[in-house]
Amino acid sequence: MRLVLLMSLVCVMALTACQRNAPAPAAAAPVVAKPAPAPKAPEPAMPARTHDESSYAEPDVVRISNLTLDLAVDFDKKQLAGSATLDLAWHDLQPHPLVLDTRDLAISKIEGNDGTDTWVPLTYELAPRDPIFGSKLTINSARQMRQVRITYATSPQASGLQWLEPGMTEGKQLPFMFSQSEAIHARSWIPLQDTPGVRFSYSAHITTPPSVMALMSADNNPAAVRNGNYSFRMEQAVPSYLLAIAAGDLVFRRISDRSGVWSEPEMAEKAKAEFADTEKMIQTTEGLYGPYRWTRYDLLVLPPSFPFGGMENPRLTFATPTVIVGDKSLVSLVAHELAHSWSGNLVTNASWKDIWLNEGFTTYVQSRITEALYGQDVAEMERVIDQSELAREIANDDIKPADQVLILPPLTGRDPDDGLSDIAYTKGAWFLQFLEQRFGRPTFDAFLRGYFDHFAFHSISSDDFESWMRANLLPKDPKAVTDAELHAWLHEPGIPVFAVRAASERFNAVDVARKAWLDGGALPASAATSKWMTQEWIRFLEGMPETLTAAQVAALDSGFHFNGTPNGEIAMRWYPLAVRSNYTAARPGMAAFLQKIGRRKLIIPIYEALVKTQDGLAFAKGVFEKAKPGYHPITTASVEELIAKAKPAH
Repeated sequence: MRLVLLMSLVCVMALTACQRNAPAPAAAAPVVAKPAPAPKAPEPAMPARTHDESSYAEPDVVRISNLTLDLAVDFDKKQLAGSATLDLAWHDLQPHPLVLDTRDLAISKIEGNDGTDTWVPLTYELAPRDPIFGSKLTINSARQMRQVRITYATSPQASGLQWLEPGMTEGKQLPFMFSQSEAIHARSWIPLQDTPGVRFSYSAHITTPPSVMALMSADNNPAAVRNGNYSFRMEQAVPSYLLAIAAGDLVFRRISDRSGVWSEPEMAEKAKAEFADTEKMIQTTEGLYGPYRWTRYDLLVLPPSFPFGGMENPRLTFATPTVIVGDKSLVSLVAHELAHSWSGNLVTNASWKDIWLNEGFTTYVQSRITEALYGQDVAEMERVIDQSELAREIANDDIKPADQVLILPPLTGRDPDDGLSDIAYTKGAWFLQFLEQRFGRPTFDAFLRGYFDHFAFHSISSDDFESWMRANLLPKDPKAVTDAELHAWLHEPGIPVFAVRAASERFNAVDVARKAWLDGGALPASAATSKWMTQEWIRFLEGMPETLTAAQVAALDSGFHFNGTPNGEIAMRWYPLAVRSNYTAARPGMAAFLQKIGRRKLIIPIYEALVKTQDGLAFAKGVFEKAKPGYHPITTASVEELIAKAKPAH
């Protein structure tokens, strides 16, 4: 997922050891147990890197092998209601309770089938809600069940679902609903083992109002008839965070035989044009790292409230409309989400503390796709932007030293989102670029392709990767890297001093133009800036002083029309500069942007700048109250926390 500089992005986990309750005889009436503790730290006998501290599940005892959903979408109640049937693969012949993850689910009935096709009621215990991990669900039975069926309904406040009134959509005619399961939000709409260390196939029957189209991270039919009755199947095994559902006024536009875009009708042609290179991206990645193994690759353009840049749901990437700017300058996001089809979806981190295995590898592959299709200079500009942003975060202490290592310590008691930062994305990719530089691209490409083939459809730890690297890459040139260098990348905070920094000649020209203006010269000529890509405008704005004079900031706005820009990457840099420079003329455009866009990467920097002064804080509160109904719960929580902790200087 391209959470893009927030947390977001994230992916899911492995074996969890917890308390094992003695099995209780089957009975008809559910009972409520005493409060259960939050997930415990791994027991000494269990390998630390395969233990998932963010899940109550016990996959060393039993794993879900297949999930069958039968759910109705109720827009009036803002609720999914129906059943989830879990096929179980037991690793222990003795009866054990089945422990699942849930959050705010209203469970009405649980039944079990021991293989005789006879369903019997089971007792269960739903623990009180932990604020991070939700409620542990313990299902008891005197004998092993092959299947368990849970009848339930979601909460209107489910953290993994967003419900939009028609007025919050692009077309403003029909309501819209979509999910966001990463990191541990799948448990808010399905009772299951919510850990990336457990993979399973799934099928679903979804009913909606007849006017609404439903889609899932499964085998969506481009020619599906909109009738309110939909069936889906995902044959490949996936972890819980890749479960996804959406429903709304959606139409399809074909890009190639195996790729296309779904969106609201008003966005369809723009989206098709912006993402026209998708098939080329697929073919490019296949040439580098082996076949695309998920049949189709479609994109769903969500309403502007989607909190992330993109989410790599198999067969159906969820994408923010903020990357549709008309010149393909931001389609590296598509390259990133597509790259997850190899790194993340195919080979998954076994727990969130190893998130770099998803996001670092994906950012590296994304860069290779961008370079192949759009040139080395574009890829290099993006690397410079990423590395510069990471350097600022480290310098400003935005990422604590303990979280600056690639191989994080156990996340015991922490929200897994806390472990997700630009370290996973940028430092992870930088490390792989380091290996490429030391071993040479042909050798490293062959190694990476073998890695994807060997671990395909498995969830692994950093230990698994390191062992594979030592056995299959380091012997290719024993003198290429030292153990000390590997330790610096994987286990020490910050960026190693010997890391090679990205550099861009095109950025050098931007720097010269900016300096000339700041030194009293004219603004860069339109003959030059008309050829600038979004990345060059980012460089231009990021190199500005902390504040500008009233005359300077007004000149920028007059010369380049930053105020009201539809380009979110520019807006997220322009508006904070305007706030710091007390350029109140930018406020109407700023308010409109904050009320339309819910992508956290783009709006949080603006709120952060605003809350530093009393006047700005008051303005931020007013804008947020108007924008809040259209924000995703994840975004709402982030802004509320920022405002609550604000300590304005004056």
